[in-house]
Amino acid sequence: MYPSPEVVAEIAAETTSISGTPGFVRPVLDDPYTVGLVHQVLRAADEGNALAADTLLRVAVTRLLRLNGGALPQREVRTAGARIAVRARGVLEERMAKPPSLERLASDLGTGPFALLRAFRDLYGMPPHTWLTDARIRRARQLLDAGGSPAEAAIAVGFTDQPHLNRHFTRIVGVPPGAYQRERKNVQDAWQGLS
Repeated sequence: MYPSPEVVAEIAAETTSISGTPGFVRPVLDDPYTVGLVHQVLRAADEGNALAADTLLRVAVTRLLRLNGGALPQREVRTAGARIAVRARGVLEERMAKPPSLERLASDLGTGPFALLRAFRDLYGMPPHTWLTDARIRRARQLLDAGGSPAEAAIAVGFTDQPHLNRHFTRIVGVPPGAYQRERKNVQDAWQGLS
């Protein structure tokens, strides 16, 4: 299991008081409960139950952060290419709903399109458009969790329409946005019923 740094940061912000970039600062030597959670995550993913897998992953990461999480030391960006990639990501985050073209983004950052693509892929492991799609889906999930409709979420994050959101959301999350939202509501209702 390799949760992305963005997922770890999101979970840390919601469930811990870690300041700075969250990460795992001490190794876990023996925690049978967390091992069981990880097995449950993998089983749910194998069964195609994206909601259960996502929920259990969040519980497992929360536990790991509480047991051995902390703020990671700040890393300096060492190369000009990496600095360009960081700046490009910032622009994409700010202008998620109306991002610039690759050529415009590169020009605004004082570089060429191929240099930007290479730097972005080197730093983030994917090209800017793939990163942007993933970021849009993460933001859409937050909007759906807050009660927004799939159509509203689609427009807010920059998809042309709800079917466009549906296609990418289903590919990344495993279920369409409407089903995701209904299942999240059912889980929240069940948790409230237990309180």
